[in-house]
Amino acid sequence: MDIRTLPEKEREIYNRIRARYKLTFDKLTVKEQTVRLLKVADIEEFLDGKDPFANVTEFPFWVKLWEAAMVLSYVLASLPEPKGKKLLEIGAGLGAPGLAAASCGFDVTLSDYEDIIMDFQKVSAAASGLTNVHCVHLDWLDPPELERFDVLAAAEVLFREEFFEPLLDVFQKYLKPGGSIYLAHDAKRKCLSLFLERAKKDYHIGINKQVIRKDGEDIIIIINRLQRKS
Repeated sequence: MDIRTLPEKEREIYNRIRARYKLTFDKLTVKEQTVRLLKVADIEEFLDGKDPFANVTEFPFWVKLWEAAMVLSYVLASLPEPKGKKLLEIGAGLGAPGLAAASCGFDVTLSDYEDIIMDFQKVSAAASGLTNVHCVHLDWLDPPELERFDVLAAAEVLFREEFFEPLLDVFQKYLKPGGSIYLAHDAKRKCLSLFLERAKKDYHIGINKQVIRKDGEDIIIIINRLQRKS
């Protein structure tokens, strides 16, 4: 991509990040719409010698485009009548699902907990030519005052049980009456079933599965739709 085509603000952000890391853009095409995702080109360089398996809770999950995020991108892009609807992606990371939804007409807010993550998101939105994307800092333990949304979405956010209740509080705070929540996770995530067991007290939960073939192996992605009980 020709970086000179970026708006001045996002070009400055890109150059600031590029001073620290080697960067690349990935393309993701969903429903004939293509978004560009700014990524760290060399994850090993980003980790700077840290062992990602020494403490999985400290692994920077946002640097990778996960298979669950790609599946969720297609799910959101397939939702009917997106025009005029508002969508919040929680723990968005690179923001693929939210950007895909925005390319199909949703008014999208991407959220995460570090400024560096939102810098990547801002550049990706600009590189994708999207003006209907906003980025906000969202700490699940101290969520800011935001409007309510028609759709909440998240991919690969369930990995620590102590965050179950804060996440459910976020759902309660931001979901419009009658709205829907879409979650996507690798079927291997042990926390998923524990979270859904807790969530079923307050939500009707639907489930679907998508199988992705990668490097000769099947990856099963679980997609859940949650709707608040009356």
